[in-house]
Amino acid sequence: MKRLAAAALACTAALTVSAAQGDTTLDYDVLYVGKKSGAQTVVLGDGGRVRVSFSYRDNGRGPDIEEDFTLLQDGTFGRYRQTGRTTFGAVLDERFTISGRRASWQSPSERGQQALTGPAIYLPSQGSPETNAVIVRATQKAGGRLAALPGSELRSERLASARVGPAGSEREVALYAIFGTGLQPDYVWLETAGDMPLFASINIGGSRVMRAGFADAGDELERLQRDAESGWLAGIAKSATQALPQPILIRNVRIFDTRARSLGEPADVYVNEGRIAAIYPASSPARDPATVIDGAGRALLPGLFDMHSHEDAWNAALQIAGGVTTSRDLGNYNDDLARLRADIAAGRAVGPHIEPAGYIEGESPFASRGGFVVASVAEAEQAVDWYAERGYRQVKLYNSIKPEWAGPIAAYAHARGLRVSGHVPAFSRSERVVREGYDELQHINQMVLNFVSDQDTDSRTILRFNLVGDRAKDLDLDSPQVKDFIQLLAERQTVIDATMATFEASYTQKPGDMNPSLAMVVDHLPFATQRSLRGNSTDVSGGKLETYRASWQRMMQLFGRLYAAGVPLVAGTDHIAGFMLHRELELYVAAGVPPGEAVRIATENGARYAGVLADRGTIERGKRADLILVDGDPTRNISDIRNVSYVLKDGGGYAPAELYEAFGIRRFVDPPAISR
Repeated sequence: MKRLAAAALACTAALTVSAAQGDTTLDYDVLYVGKKSGAQTVVLGDGGRVRVSFSYRDNGRGPDIEEDFTLLQDGTFGRYRQTGRTTFGAVLDERFTISGRRASWQSPSERGQQALTGPAIYLPSQGSPETNAVIVRATQKAGGRLAALPGSELRSERLASARVGPAGSEREVALYAIFGTGLQPDYVWLETAGDMPLFASINIGGSRVMRAGFADAGDELERLQRDAESGWLAGIAKSATQALPQPILIRNVRIFDTRARSLGEPADVYVNEGRIAAIYPASSPARDPATVIDGAGRALLPGLFDMHSHEDAWNAALQIAGGVTTSRDLGNYNDDLARLRADIAAGRAVGPHIEPAGYIEGESPFASRGGFVVASVAEAEQAVDWYAERGYRQVKLYNSIKPEWAGPIAAYAHARGLRVSGHVPAFSRSERVVREGYDELQHINQMVLNFVSDQDTDSRTILRFNLVGDRAKDLDLDSPQVKDFIQLLAERQTVIDATMATFEASYTQKPGDMNPSLAMVVDHLPFATQRSLRGNSTDVSGGKLETYRASWQRMMQLFGRLYAAGVPLVAGTDHIAGFMLHRELELYVAAGVPPGEAVRIATENGARYAGVLADRGTIERGKRADLILVDGDPTRNISDIRNVSYVLKDGGGYAPAELYEAFGIRRFVDPPAISR
């Protein structure tokens, strides 16, 4: 949901003057949970020239960006040059120039030119954090908005102000939101004095880029930013949630039959107090329903389950628009997730039911800073207890857990009644952790590493992606090693959360081509989002693309083997909410899963392995009325799953068409007729 990680981190600096050069240098700290993980330096020279160096590491990865650009009098880019590497190692080589009244640009994913008819600001496709500061200053100077190059518009709005810093060094700062860079706003804090240098950029609940020496101001700024964002989200929730007097009659629908994996005969469904009250044949006499929804022969499905998310409030709203009424969060900041769940429950935000998995990571230079980061098995057991006492049903272990810890942690979690899933710890393998107690594995690449890694493979880095791309093509799926592993998974009923769509573009997309996972919906998305989908942040240069594409096909074949062997599957995104779950199901079908079975995986299987099947996941009397109306028949054509016309959750109604339009997304289908 964020614009690229590098662009989502806007930054500022302490000002120091280099007398020898006459330049002004701005120094930035990149912080994850208070731990310094990188830095940025911005050098302001004469004539509007700016040079930027930006680098950080989190979860074993991060960008290295060098920029050199010149700003015009109106604050827009007159010249821009960028080099370096993306978070996943792809080469950055982007250029923009204005000559006379013509602008030209090129990067690994695009090139073009355009005649200028008025002021406009270029939007770097993968700009450094300093990009957001440039955008705010330029748009504010122009009255709040500017035409964007290569297209659309950028807008900024001032939201809040504060005075922060130690006595004698206080700074007056203001919060701005930037619209038009992606599916949600970007936020930056600028100083109000002078040339408005950027003071901080805060990713709520996560990373912070702070002016050097002002880290202590982060908590207060995050609180103010959260309050401002919450106001917007509450407005969306108020306008998007339809209060439906009950009982509700959903007339003339074809109900998804979980056992038959198909749609049944036309029926009428009654909902009362958020529960399925009755199911009758279509056109049965109605007994004074307070609300009637005309199903008009549409499919009625249980709400979908996204079994691999890392939720925030914007992502959560997109989940509902995509028909997802339950989301399993597999790694987050515990306080922020609790706050989001409370906001959704209270109607202050739109979102699904969130079933949390407790995140446990080992301490290392490559550690991902979420949940609990532990330095021993004893600390991990304390984390398990914390999650168990708060009703969590599962814990997820991550890359930096030491191999010898996995078995004891899994045994302890099982003794507390929790399931165990996760990444395979570095220097271990999938087969080992399954035998040691993992109930579930995340990601298809983690499975493939079982066969292509060795004892020295450090999967805490991007090697866990690149090694699979390099070697999976040679994997013999008929080898005893592969067959025995699949049999082990089937015998133990180890669940696989493959997140296939997360990897599709990484291994198959040629820079400049459209992201294959979203190509079928891209014309519905805002221009800036469409443009970002033409870049592949994985390095596929030097002949790698054909190798990676062959490896991707082998991964798809392996997934098909898992299904055929009876290994339990769940569907998750780990990416853009809704859209990527729909694509995940399409990929399952392409790998050999029948469409009706794919729907069952995304509903009943999700409920079973989230631990809530008694409450939801199938359409039965007495179960929670988390339901979606779909135009078409996804049990025959899985792509129809995108055509969600209406969503019911806990008795409230949502029209995806209206939610999408709040994000600047063109609707897919119209909502049904509703009478109250």
